[in-house]
Amino acid sequence: MTGRYDGVGGGFPRLRFRGFDLQRTPDGQCRARVILGWADGREYTGEASGMASPAGELRCAAAATVTAITQVAGAAASFELLGVKAVRAFDQTVVIVSLATKEGGRGLRLVGSYLTEGDPARGAALAVMNATNRVMGNFFATR
Repeated sequence: MTGRYDGVGGGFPRLRFRGFDLQRTPDGQCRARVILGWADGREYTGEASGMASPAGELRCAAAATVTAITQVAGAAASFELLGVKAVRAFDQTVVIVSLATKEGGRGLRLVGSYLTEGDPARGAALAVMNATNRVMGNFFATR
């Protein structure tokens, strides 16, 4: 794929957040499912499971998103979820994620955030998208 202007929103084509689902089970576990999509209709699904606690659900949602993004990138890029946290700032909840990746043979730390009102787990998924936006944009432009 070559980087081409898409005519919508003034930018180049990019990966889109298409869906999110978080389920809690009676045994204290959670399962997150994230669907990312490309303009041509291709979809990439990531899933992860973990503890059904506020921190566990954030990590589960972020990990599912990392899994989906890794499917898109294939062997060209890898991402590792280092941490995820929800903090109160400016009377809102902000979810912050930290990721590690490699680009051009050097290690990079990526940070993304998302201001959320009612669904911190979904906010964690979107924070991962924000953290990886530039790296994935470069990936698509050179593909």
